[in-house]
Amino acid sequence: MKDPAYEAISKSKRQAESGNPEGAVKTLESYLETDPHNIEARMQLAKTLVYDMKDVEKGVLQMNVVLDLEPDNKDALRAAVTILAKHKKYNKRTVEIYDKLLVVSPDGDLYNAYAIFLRIQMTDFKKSAEYYEKAISVNPRKPEYHQNYAVLLLKDLKDYGKAKTELETLLKLEPKNESAKKNYELLMKKKFDSSGNLKKRPFGRR
Repeated sequence: MKDPAYEAISKSKRQAESGNPEGAVKTLESYLETDPHNIEARMQLAKTLVYDMKDVEKGVLQMNVVLDLEPDNKDALRAAVTILAKHKKYNKRTVEIYDKLLVVSPDGDLYNAYAIFLRIQMTDFKKSAEYYEKAISVNPRKPEYHQNYAVLLLKDLKDYGKAKTELETLLKLEPKNESAKKNYELLMKKKFDSSGNLKKRPFGRR
């Protein structure tokens, strides 16, 4: 016997992929009229609204319904922050969901994603650094974490000593990373002396 929810979701995906997102939305909405508590179908509807229809507000409404039904659903929480984190108007809600996720499903990728959100959307550079460090402590061999942290240290915190350490670690993990090489060479040329010591800044200058 076919699963009606699976059939509706599969049909909607095919419709969206073939350039008919309106049809995909109608398929899911029709199904949800008969099964309004179906989490998978409602999550698919939210994604279709956001990514195919470009209707973020309606997509967020659907994600909120999902989280009302299942507040601890890890997949729903992660999908929600992925959608919300790019839009400043939802910053407060995004923080609430990240706070929930950090309790129910913490891992290195989540710490890294939250650090990116804190840096870009909240401009909370100090807290962003804390979460990059958490990500690195979970998985110190993941180059992406070191690269993202180095960018924060160089551009926002101006902590050149730590940036040097992060870039050196990154180059050990990815010796052929040309961007890291260039940033490291520029950093050493501008901010460190020939002995590898951080240059002293004139008083009052950064």
